[in-house]
Amino acid sequence: MRRTRKSAVLARTVAVGTAATLMLTTAVGGAAAATTADRGHGHGDDRGPVGTRTVPVLEGRATLSADHLVDGPPSGALASAANGRQGPWDGQVVPGFSAMVDNGDGTFWAQPDNGFGSKANSADFLLRSYLVEPDWDTGSRRGGTGEIEILDRIDYDDADHVLDFPIVHEDTEERLLTGADFDIESVVRAKDGTFWVGEEFGPFVLHFDATGTLLSDPIPLPDGLKSPQNPYLVPGEQARVRASSGFEAMSASPDGRYLYPVIENGLVGDDERRRVVHELDTRRGQYTGRTWSYQVDAPGNLVGDSFTVGRGKLWFVERDNFDGPAAVTKRVYEVDLRRTDAEGNLRKELVLDALKIANPRGIDAGEGYGLGETYALPVQSFETVLRLRDGRVLLGNDNNYPGNASRVAGTPDDTELVVIDLERERVRPDGVTVVGHRGASGDRPEHTLAAYEQAILQCADYIEPDVVATKDGVLVARHENEIGGTTDVATRTEFADRRTTKSIDGRPVTGWFTEDFTLAELRTLRAVERLPQLRPGSAAFDGLYQVPTLDEVMDLARRSVTCDGDQVGVYPETKHPTYFDSIGLSLEEPLVAALEANDLDSRRDPVILQSFETGNLRDLDRMTDVRLAQLVSASGAPYDLVAAGSPVTYADLLTRQGLRDVARYADGLGAVKDVLVPRLADGTLGEPTSVVRDAHRAGLEVHAWTFRAENSFLPTDLRSSADPAAHGDMAAEIEVFLDAGIDGLFTDQPGLAAELLGRDV
Repeated sequence: MRRTRKSAVLARTVAVGTAATLMLTTAVGGAAAATTADRGHGHGDDRGPVGTRTVPVLEGRATLSADHLVDGPPSGALASAANGRQGPWDGQVVPGFSAMVDNGDGTFWAQPDNGFGSKANSADFLLRSYLVEPDWDTGSRRGGTGEIEILDRIDYDDADHVLDFPIVHEDTEERLLTGADFDIESVVRAKDGTFWVGEEFGPFVLHFDATGTLLSDPIPLPDGLKSPQNPYLVPGEQARVRASSGFEAMSASPDGRYLYPVIENGLVGDDERRRVVHELDTRRGQYTGRTWSYQVDAPGNLVGDSFTVGRGKLWFVERDNFDGPAAVTKRVYEVDLRRTDAEGNLRKELVLDALKIANPRGIDAGEGYGLGETYALPVQSFETVLRLRDGRVLLGNDNNYPGNASRVAGTPDDTELVVIDLERERVRPDGVTVVGHRGASGDRPEHTLAAYEQAILQCADYIEPDVVATKDGVLVARHENEIGGTTDVATRTEFADRRTTKSIDGRPVTGWFTEDFTLAELRTLRAVERLPQLRPGSAAFDGLYQVPTLDEVMDLARRSVTCDGDQVGVYPETKHPTYFDSIGLSLEEPLVAALEANDLDSRRDPVILQSFETGNLRDLDRMTDVRLAQLVSASGAPYDLVAAGSPVTYADLLTRQGLRDVARYADGLGAVKDVLVPRLADGTLGEPTSVVRDAHRAGLEVHAWTFRAENSFLPTDLRSSADPAAHGDMAAEIEVFLDAGIDGLFTDQPGLAAELLGRDV
């Protein structure tokens, strides 16, 4: 499993607005193979070449108070009360920005949405676009106030009586449009100064003149696609666009001829991860019939905004509906309408993860979640991305006033804009493979996308999904097929009759089992912390996250980047393969198919398959070219050998001859810590065994499992107190094993391991 560095530099030329082109150079490579400069862990100082990575760096931030009001009639009479705020308010609320246009002179047109979230509560909210000028706080003496000034506004109206359905201000001369008429979410300014606006109630594309007056009939989606709020929906007609899930995102071709509105959520009855991109010809005012499929990372994710960065190249904001520390996906991806994958989806390349942005200048490093040395934008509605004319990136939020409180609990989020630079940085990999054990399972419930994302943010090289099967043969990530302790299934009365006792690997197990649930049924469950007494912080996230499929975990990994600038690796473990074979749900074939579907099936790819059994690893060695690791415990034997009547134990595999035999089908050894550095009778660490040395001589890499920071898991002399849940000195334990020559490690707290190795967590 020794990782070799292949550094290649890819230059991407992308258009910057109407200005000159900008060369963005990013390094792409394999996994790290060098050791740290001051430490040679069993192999000497065999550092690899210096690589590069792209680091998002905060360069400016500006906010508008959540409670800011502008001229206009009172608003929010029917808005939901939240965070100590109750309407109506004496003026028009500015509930964040859902879309923006760069004027190129430091000012922007910034467009809120329909106000308070629905037709029913937004009739007193006027649809507008505001001319704003941020006075950027840059963290320097020359920096600004960090405030957003509103200079002017455009009121959207139907003064020319274009609409043929009633609006709130039907009988007025101005016919100002409100949040009960349209839910405006995206905007593109044409070269003639007019505005094309995407909205969600139709969903429609609206065309306004430069002063905000509607110019022509709303353009509906073809093929009868409508939302439940569509004014033309007839009784009994099925709405295939979900409520409030229309054109949150829309961008234009560089020449302005075509618009690309994106349906924010999945269509009713369609693939739950598919989002559809349409093409609209602005000259004809008609859709061309061309569409593209964009696959989100998880079923509930939304496309929050889009921006054109070149011919056929778009940036998409992809977000989940969580905020604050619960946030998982707040990302910007680049797609090219000319490039699709084997499944017909647009290929995605990560531009930045808004949950990890360097803040070396200490910009507004005050109180609030996500503010400090590392900046994050953990808002629920991350809905604005622009590439500025100088090549930097602007991000912004819709604060859903007064509902969102991602920064400070109980305090409504301000409207927030930030400027990000994508800087290139030289890195020298440390040569130690850090595996997020079931994700960052010390911080979030294990085997959830939230745990895996945390592991990536904490500089893990690999994320580890344990693989089991559902009743309908879908591979999902659970530590065991029994899920009573890792989901809320025990509280679901509809599944009470599924509780049963089975023989798993020769022992009775009572509970609920994945193979008795279809994927659709499993999706209704939510993950819970397996060790709530030891990990109350993680247990605070109980009930939020779904059980992910293996495909979703692989997608997250291959679309993510390590702190060395490499593709994040995936390290699946097949759980109880002999048992699953016995019930007709073989794991190996769908696992190999998933690798192929995700373009992760070559030896060069950052993939390692692992198992405690030997037979399925031998099968996988014939079925795939990816690397394999034999797991071993301190006692017992591989169950496939037990079932076959073989006397071979894990101890036999760890002999010199046993390791040579393992090397015939595997590339590495995943060893429990006790067989590498045993604990003495008093609970302290003893002297290393010869296993690491013998494994290296057999040509195997050695990854040790599992390092955990809580006192209850640590050697007695490295505990901080008698409190079993308190953290002790896990770093000191890791040092002992690194000095013993291990090549990598599994840990529930990858950030602590990464800090020990000097990574930029």
